[in-house]
Amino acid sequence: MASQGQGNQTSITEFILLGFGDLPGLQVPLFLLFIMIYLMTMAGNILILALVVAHRHLHTPMYFFLGNLSCLEICYSSTLLPQLLAGLLAGDWTISFTGCLTQFYFFGALLVTECLLLSVMSYDRYLAICNPLHYTAQMSGRSCLQLAGGSWTGGFLACSISTVSITQLTFCGPNTIDHFLCDFIPLVKLSCNDPLLMDTLAFSMCLIFSLVPFLLTSVSYICIISTILRIPSSTGRQKAFSTCSSHLIVVSVYYGALLIAYMFPTTDLPSNFKKVLSVSYTVLTPLVNPLIYALRNREVQEALCKTCRKLRFPRYWPIGLLR
Repeated sequence: MASQGQGNQTSITEFILLGFGDLPGLQVPLFLLFIMIYLMTMAGNILILALVVAHRHLHTPMYFFLGNLSCLEICYSSTLLPQLLAGLLAGDWTISFTGCLTQFYFFGALLVTECLLLSVMSYDRYLAICNPLHYTAQMSGRSCLQLAGGSWTGGFLACSISTVSITQLTFCGPNTIDHFLCDFIPLVKLSCNDPLLMDTLAFSMCLIFSLVPFLLTSVSYICIISTILRIPSSTGRQKAFSTCSSHLIVVSVYYGALLIAYMFPTTDLPSNFKKVLSVSYTVLTPLVNPLIYALRNREVQEALCKTCRKLRFPRYWPIGLLR
């Protein structure tokens, strides 16, 4: 378990994730719950991705970004939940040092990418509603590729900084992480180094890649709501508010949990509360995003209905379940 490494003098070769070990009587129910969430998350996001690719009338900027979000959620869930499910099922929460860093890198990169992508999606809606005459010109195919590519590239580059910083730390014991995933703050707390520099890095990264996108998203929706209020039709206002409110709830919960968890890393929050926060943005958000952003959308429902008819499913299934 311990060996003297080169360069960064790491003496820990594996970590033990405590996960939900303090709830021994709930291991099986939690396994069933999380595997159901995982399967529903994968099915929902794969469905959205397939519909966007297969139906030409969904080849628009909004659905292009939704397709990117669904692809991200598939990768995001697959980075975390299989390890969590294996721990709940077999009771083995051991993970190698390299495996822990790898999980953290992809988890962190996808986390930052989602923050940036949600901000891009809100900007797209802002242009469509508040500046419709220039929407087509400003959201050209090239612009969409640049915005989506910038989100993915920014996420992976940002997490590279954090991952490289962790490799420079000295881990000399203990090797137990009171979490169900390898995250930045728990890893820093296990190191023998002064945590001040790393806490400052975590605060700065969260400020740039979580708070700033959240503020941009909030400003976009404030402008959208202001425009909606000027719609003369009460039916139109109600429909637009219904969509925006759903988006805002998801975005607020997602960003709120991130900001609490990462901007104040030294805050003495109960470990179980931190795990609940983590579950909200690592497990629940990928599950509800397809429902909130796409499956409630009429154009997506029509595309799904066409697909069901081609596959000879009953016309009322599963559209009726989504209403």
